[in-house]
Amino acid sequence: MDGLLVDSEPLWLEAETAVMTRLGAGWTEADQARLLGGSLDNTVGYLLSKANRPAPPSQVAEWLMSTVAELARTRGVRVQPGARELLAQVEAAGLPHALVTGSQRRFADVVLASTGLRFEVLVCGDDVSATKPDPEPYQLAAKLLGVEPGRCAALEDSPNGVASALAAGCRVFAVPSLIAIEPAPGLTVLRSLLELTAGPGGLTLRPAQGTLGG
Repeated sequence: MDGLLVDSEPLWLEAETAVMTRLGAGWTEADQARLLGGSLDNTVGYLLSKANRPAPPSQVAEWLMSTVAELARTRGVRVQPGARELLAQVEAAGLPHALVTGSQRRFADVVLASTGLRFEVLVCGDDVSATKPDPEPYQLAAKLLGVEPGRCAALEDSPNGVASALAAGCRVFAVPSLIAIEPAPGLTVLRSLLELTAGPGGLTLRPAQGTLGG
């Protein structure tokens, strides 16, 4: 979701910066990049490792989630180029599809309400015992869709997300956001979602790029 379907990373940067101000320390884009595609627990642990004032982890988590959710609710979230079009094609083709995000459900619900994007299945960071880069999120999504992971195509923007999907056995298309991603077996790197199209047979690269089965 974050960085791939919607441009929510600026909201996260603002929320993390606000939390670090409460904790008496600074925050940079490099700090944000280190947390890309990670879990809330990992984020809170990193925030506290840089803090100059103590605070309970549960309080830091609440500060962060309430701030970023309010920013998304009041400002809205910009949908990334090609996301609406590709999702519409997926729906028209009757392809089972899920949103797999490391974000908490309370934030995902706000983003989906703001953008109007809809998914048959939603797997969030608080739905699994181990988040990305562990394969559990994609394994659970495939199970809920009733499809083997090996028959799934996953779209990702972070190294943690790519690692999760590949470990689950999915074919992966990556549109890097804050961190570069190199092509690898089972992994195709794209510049944007505009390079993909969907039909009854799955996802394919647009003709100028060649064709790959979904």
